[in-house]
Amino acid sequence: MVEYKCFECNKKIPADYIRKKVRCPHCGSRILFKARKSVTLVKAR
Repeated sequence: MVEYKCFECNKKIPADYIRKKVRCPHCGSRILFKARKSVTLVKAR
């Protein structure tokens, strides 16, 4: 299951809620992002 978070309040938002509205139910922000499960490391040259 995909997990979304609000950029403003950093609270979790269920994926089924995103299908209805693209707003945070907690603070009303429209900026949401998918939380990554693992960290991706990039090797610098």
